[in-house]
Amino acid sequence: MADTKVTLCGIELDNPIIPASGTFGFGYEFAELYDINILGTFSFKGTTLEPRFGNPTPRIAECTAGMINSVGLQNPGVQKVISEELPKLSKCFNKKVMANISGFSLDEYVSTAKLLDKCDQVGWLEVNISCPNVHGGGMSFGTSASSAAEVTRAVKKVTQKPVIIKLSPNVTDIASIASACEGEGADGISLINTLLGMRINLKTKKPVIANRKGGFSGAAIFPVAVRMVNDVASKVKIPVVGMGGVSSAEDVIEMMMAGATAVEVGAANLINPFACRDIINDLEPTMAKYKINSLKEIIGVCV
Repeated sequence: MADTKVTLCGIELDNPIIPASGTFGFGYEFAELYDINILGTFSFKGTTLEPRFGNPTPRIAECTAGMINSVGLQNPGVQKVISEELPKLSKCFNKKVMANISGFSLDEYVSTAKLLDKCDQVGWLEVNISCPNVHGGGMSFGTSASSAAEVTRAVKKVTQKPVIIKLSPNVTDIASIASACEGEGADGISLINTLLGMRINLKTKKPVIANRKGGFSGAAIFPVAVRMVNDVASKVKIPVVGMGGVSSAEDVIEMMMAGATAVEVGAANLINPFACRDIINDLEPTMAKYKINSLKEIIGVCV
């Protein structure tokens, strides 16, 4: 029988499949469709210190083999996530969940991390310094090695949980930023977040999205993601969580060969809510097809 187990920052997962933040809500919505305990884990909706309504609409633009979104981190704020969302999740998910957090200042990152550190349900903190959909925060922390290192250092001081830093592809040297985070104690790196994109309505002669630009995701970005995961995995010794255009079990295996220990599935969930379930069901047959006995054996074979 094929071994699909992997270990991410000291926590064993039944398989490497992780629905990406922003594409899976707080989990319990999908639990109405299938047993989400088959997942390795999932990264819940990006959470900030204070509630956020998000960006003005329209927020979505369709693209060839992908989409652009500019939701803008809409969420109820960390206090309500802890008091309302996590209790709902506990009724349908019995594994550790990944908490995705973002901020508009160093203090916000620290305060949010400190509150979630007290939650037993949370296994990892995925610190998003890469969101292209908000002004004055998010990606601004992830576009330089020094800023990324500063956030990493500050969050590590207030939590005992593994800290995974989520990086932006909208930079010139993502590997050097990952290395700076590792130097400040990051337990893992996740990448890539969305590329920055834009669509224009030919009839109105205006941007399709109210925020003008947004995050481009979907199958079209997969080769870029594989390359960047490989660049980072070649530079750091900590685990890498790969994502970006993943939509099949074969994509998962390719991403792991590039250096990923676990793999997040994002836009595919928005097209097909059963995407992660289907990928997990297809994982063992796909491993057999390529004569893979254990996923641990293929991690980083191309690094």
